[in-house]
Amino acid sequence: MEKPKNAEAFIAQQKQAIASNPDCGTSHYNLAVALLGQGKVEEAEQSLATAIECSPGLAEAYVQMGGICLKRGDMDGCLDWNRRAVKAKPSFSEGWGNIGFVLLQHGDVEGAITALEKATAFNFRFIQAFATLANAYLMNGQIKESIEANLKALDLSPEFAVAHNNLAIAYLEDGQPEKALAHADKAKQFGYEVAPEILKELEPHRN
Repeated sequence: MEKPKNAEAFIAQQKQAIASNPDCGTSHYNLAVALLGQGKVEEAEQSLATAIECSPGLAEAYVQMGGICLKRGDMDGCLDWNRRAVKAKPSFSEGWGNIGFVLLQHGDVEGAITALEKATAFNFRFIQAFATLANAYLMNGQIKESIEANLKALDLSPEFAVAHNNLAIAYLEDGQPEKALAHADKAKQFGYEVAPEILKELEPHRN
C-alpha cells in the first residue's frame, strides 16, 4: 500500500498531466483510481465519467464504475457498466468475471456460466473467476466441470480455501467422500468455515 504522501504526489502528478492535456482519458482514469484508494468515491466517479468521455474505449473505467455500483449494492448498475466494458473491449476478462458474478447473484446460472467461461478463457490465471465458475457449475448440476474448475483454481493457488470448500461439496455430490473429506479439512486448515451439515455428512468416512 502506498504511503499517503506518495498517493498525494501521484494525484498531484495526474492533475498536472490533466492540466497540460485535458483530453487524456488515461490521466483522468489514473486520478480516479488514486482517489478511490483514498476513499474519495464521488470525486473518483467524476474523474471516471470524464475518462470515459475522453476515451470511450477505456474498458477499465467502466469496470471501476461497476465496482462503485457494487459497493453501493446497485447490482443492476454494476452489470450495466461491466456490459459496457466488454462491449468496448470484448476480451476484457475482468468485465466478464464481474458479469458472471452478478448474474449468479441474480439466479441466472446459465448466463453466469457463459460469462465466466469467457473470463477464464481470456485469462487462464483468473483465480476468482474459476472459483465462481465452479460454483455456477455446481448449482447447474455440472459436477465434473465444477471439480475441474476448482482444481484449476488450486493449481493457481493451492491454499485457496474457497476452492477446497467447493471441492468438498462437489466430491460429495460425485460420490467420492474420501476426497471430499480431504478438501474439507484443507478448507478448514486455510481458514474457511465449512458448513456443519457437510462436516456431519463426511464424519463417518473419517478413518
